[in-house]
Amino acid sequence: MSNAPTLLGIEKPERKPSLVEAAYAAVKQAIRDGVFPPGFQGSEQEMAQRLGMSRTPVHQAIIQLQSEGMVELRSKRGVVISALSPDDMKEVYDVIIAVEGMAALVLAEQPRATRERVSRDMERLNAELAEALARDDLLGWADLDARFHACLVHGAGNGRLERIATVNIDQSFRARRLTLHLRSKPTGSIAEHQRIIDAIRAGEPGEARQMAQDHKIRARDQIVDLLRRYEMKHL
Repeated sequence: MSNAPTLLGIEKPERKPSLVEAAYAAVKQAIRDGVFPPGFQGSEQEMAQRLGMSRTPVHQAIIQLQSEGMVELRSKRGVVISALSPDDMKEVYDVIIAVEGMAALVLAEQPRATRERVSRDMERLNAELAEALARDDLLGWADLDARFHACLVHGAGNGRLERIATVNIDQSFRARRLTLHLRSKPTGSIAEHQRIIDAIRAGEPGEARQMAQDHKIRARDQIVDLLRRYEMKHL
C-alpha cells in the first residue's frame, strides 16, 4: 500500500501498471535477459505470443523502446533488436558517468533528512550486493548493482536525469552480463559504493560526484577492454 494519504485521510492503493507499462517492462526485461538477443528479428505478434500478451500494448511498448535505441522497426522485417558495438558501449558508459556523477552531486546537496533516507536505502542494497558475492551469485549481483545505481539517480529527484540514466543503464546491462564471468569477482565495488554513500551522507557534493564518476570510469574501462579483447562486436 502507498503511504500517500487521500483527502479523506485514507491510504490510497498503489496504481496497477497499465497494459502498455506492463508490456514495456516485459519486452525490456526479455531483451536484457537475452530472450530476444541482439539481432533478433520477429513480428510484434510473435513477440507478444512469446510473452503471453496481446499485440496492441506490445506494439506501443516497442515504439517506446525504439525511441530509446533498444529496437528498430523495419519494413518487411518487423522488429529487430538493436546490437551495440564496443564503441557504442563506450558511449553508453560515458553518458552514465556524466549522469550518475551529476545525480550524486545533486543528491549530496539535498537536505540532511533526504540524504539520510536515500543513504540508508543504498546501504541496504550494498549489503545485499555483498551477500550475493559471498554466495557467488553473479547474476544476482548484477541485478542488485543496477538497482543500487537506479536508487542513486532516483534519489536526486531529477526526472530528466533519471530518464537518461535508465535508458543507458538498460543498454549497458547486456555487456555487463556477457562479461560477468570474464572479470574477477567485483568485491571492490562494495567499498566504492560505500565511499559514494559516505560523501552523500556527509553533504559533500564535489566528493560525491568524483566518487560516482571514478566508480563508473573503472567499470567502463574494464568492460570495454574485455569486449574488444574477446571481439564481442554485436551486443
